[in-house]
Amino acid sequence: MVKVSVGVTIYNVEEYLRECLDSIMNQTFKDFEVIMVDDGSTDNSFNICQEYVARDNRFKLFHQENEGPAGARNTCLKYMHGEYITWIDSDDVVDNNYLERLLEVRATTKADVVQCGKKYIRNGNVYFIVGYEDGFINENGIFELLTDDALKNAFENYFGTIEFCGSLASKKLYKGFTLSQGLIYEDQGNKFKLYLQSSRNVLLLEQLYSYRTREGSIMNSVERGSLKKELNDLQVYTTNWDKLMYYIEISNYNTKEVREAYIKKLDKLSAKVNLSQEDAKIYHEAIDRHKQKISKL
Repeated sequence: MVKVSVGVTIYNVEEYLRECLDSIMNQTFKDFEVIMVDDGSTDNSFNICQEYVARDNRFKLFHQENEGPAGARNTCLKYMHGEYITWIDSDDVVDNNYLERLLEVRATTKADVVQCGKKYIRNGNVYFIVGYEDGFINENGIFELLTDDALKNAFENYFGTIEFCGSLASKKLYKGFTLSQGLIYEDQGNKFKLYLQSSRNVLLLEQLYSYRTREGSIMNSVERGSLKKELNDLQVYTTNWDKLMYYIEISNYNTKEVREAYIKKLDKLSAKVNLSQEDAKIYHEAIDRHKQKISKL
């Protein structure tokens, strides 16, 4: 059994794919496998993946037709044999010591989920994120993330803790695990399932993962500042958050604090929206309807 399975799902990312796969190949920690799933790319992505399979027997490639990001990750899970699982988006890159540091923190903390800090790549420039000093941090730069806080954080995503990428999790948490498909921003509607199974979660503040922001992404595909854009985003968020509430309820987990965090987030969305008076009224009414629904849970 290999120590770590690295999942990479791929769809039309030929411009960035080699940089991503090179960053994995060049890891200081060597005992890993890379499970690549091409989800029906129409560019040169599949051929690029074949190059890496030919160069390094740790890289394995599978192809499927347009099942979406969650479907591609479910396929990855079928072929993973590692003791731990991590995910790297195919247009992102990781530092050379990414796996080494996550495993070191796992060994010292005995955490089921270890999340590292992230930096962002935009237009070729790398930006470090500030604000990681908040919360309880020990002398090793590690943030203790209680399950209650991890679940409530689904509404804010401080430190990127609701994203699969940039984290290392024990494979045992994935037993019987299936990602719900058909969601936009599917991490938000799935990552919390790991926290419901986990005994301990920690955040390593070192920013070892570089996340690429690109125009044309699903969440940026509707005109900004429009009622359509705001209602579209609200629908995406509430669909995922409602799924969180459902899983918490059937897991017999206390929903009170999470429900309060949900309503607080809806209030924040309502307060910050920048629309015309007429459009704002429609948006606020949509928020109020959802708050009433959540209050009854």
